Formats: sequence, structure tokens, C-alpha cells
Amino acid sequence: MEISTVMWPTRSWPEAGAQWRRAEELGFGCAWVYDHTAWRGTTPWYDAYTTLAAAAAVTSRIRLGTMVTSPNFRHPVPTAHAVKTIDHISGGRLTLGIGSGGTSRTSDSGILGGPEWTARERADRFAEWTGLLDRLLTGPETTYEGAYYSAREVVTGPGCVQRPRVPFAIAATGPRGLRLAARHGAAWVTTGGGPPGRAPRDAVRDQLAGLRAACEAEGRDPAGIRPILLTGFTGEPFLESPQAFADLAGGYAELGIAEIAVHWPRPGTEWDADMKVFEEIAARHAGAR
Repeated sequence: MEISTVMWPTRSWPEAGAQWRRAEELGFGCAWVYDHTAWRGTTPWYDAYTTLAAAAAVTSRIRLGTMVTSPNFRHPVPTAHAVKTIDHISGGRLTLGIGSGGTSRTSDSGILGGPEWTARERADRFAEWTGLLDRLLTGPETTYEGAYYSAREVVTGPGCVQRPRVPFAIAATGPRGLRLAARHGAAWVTTGGGPPGRAPRDAVRDQLAGLRAACEAEGRDPAGIRPILLTGFTGEPFLESPQAFADLAGGYAELGIAEIAVHWPRPGTEWDADMKVFEEIAARHAGAR
């Protein structure tokens, strides 16, 4: 199993650059960053795409990614342009995490104004946004008129370093989102959340079964999709100790999870953890790869 980390875009440069270099030194397979304009009232909160471009310039091995981009405030056309640019700066190390977006106005929902999206519209936008982004990144030229998004004679060249495009990691748990992951995803992301009273591991087992069913419906081999567990949302003590991490990660590996993403410790918040424990976990499970 691979271990990755989620970075907080709250520090200014060059302090943030040193943290990204440290993530690479610790051996993490990927360093992800949340893509919001703000999050749970945190200030400052820097832009994900410009952060990734800067991180790409000061690292050389670690993969970089969004966890996750959404249609809430990004249009597929400029997003595709930024994605291609970062893929070139990084030498083909970018993975694009994509989700339907949240509903909290303290993050990014509704910041562009207009009526609130219904759950159905959010799902429709997610599907159309992802499909159009796929076309924009594979080109060579895209003209599209959809229900929510459009593009006119957008030239893709020179395209992505990675072919046929930057890989997508689709965050979803419902039937429509899982079909989208089966259709477009190189990876699939879950936070492990499930119905009330359902144990996180049981919920992930159910979701993996749903992903396999979606792959069957799409004619896709599920072995071609990398399951990623984003930790920190179910109360499981992944960062309590190296042994706690090993026990939890081992249980999820048995289910089929291929990558565990842990948050970089953030003092003074619910995401805090002992940095020595964090680095020991990295040494045992990331640096030893």
C-alpha cells in the first residue's frame, strides 16, 4: 500500500515550499492539496493550482494533486489550461482529483452568486464538467455546448506530458459518481463515510462493491482504478501511533484500498498530530517503499 499526504495551503512562500520539499524527503507517493477559496473559516487559504505549480518547481519525484477540484467555482476551459501547465512544469507528476463539490458557503459553494444548486443539478454538473475536461485535455480541438458548460474552438496542443492526459482521481460514493469514476477515473477517492451507524470499514466495503458494479456497467476492468482512502473524517486514529496506522491500513488493504492519504499535522486544530509520530509512520510506510 502507498501512503500519501494532504497539505494545507495556509502557509506563505517560501515556508510552504520547504514543507513540500519535506513531504518529498519523507517518501510520500503523492502530496495532495485541497482546492477551495476558503475552508471552515481558515484564513489565509492559498490557491491550489498556483500552489501546485510552485510545488512542482521545488520538487522532482513526488506526485502532486488536487483533493479535490470541483465545479463550484472552476470552469473546465481555464481549468484544463492550468492542468496542462502544471503537468509540464512537474514533468508529468500531476494527478487531478475531482469531486462534485460541497454545499458549505464557508468553503466555495455559491461564491459566484446565483441560485443554490439542487442535489440533482450538482450531480449533473459534476458529470458534464468531468466529461468536458476529459475532452479538453485530449483534444486536439474542442467545441461543446452543454446544459451548464460550453467551449468554442479550444485548441489543446501541446497537450499533457502524460498521455492520453493527466490521470483523474474521482471522489464519489453514490451510483452516478461511481459510474463517472468507472468511465473516467484512473483512481477513486473515498473518505470512508457511510450511513449512520455503519462502521467506516464496512462502508468502504460497500462502496468498493458499488465501484466494481459501476465498472461492470461501463465495461471497465476495476483493476485499472486505484482506490484511495482520504483519512481524517471517521474518527479512526490513523496518526495516533505507527502501530495504529499499520493496523488500520492493513485492514483497508485487505478490502482493496491501494493508497492511504493522511493529513499533514496542523497544530491547534482537529487535524493536529505528533509530528514525530507522523514522520515515523512516513519512514516505515512511505520512505521504505
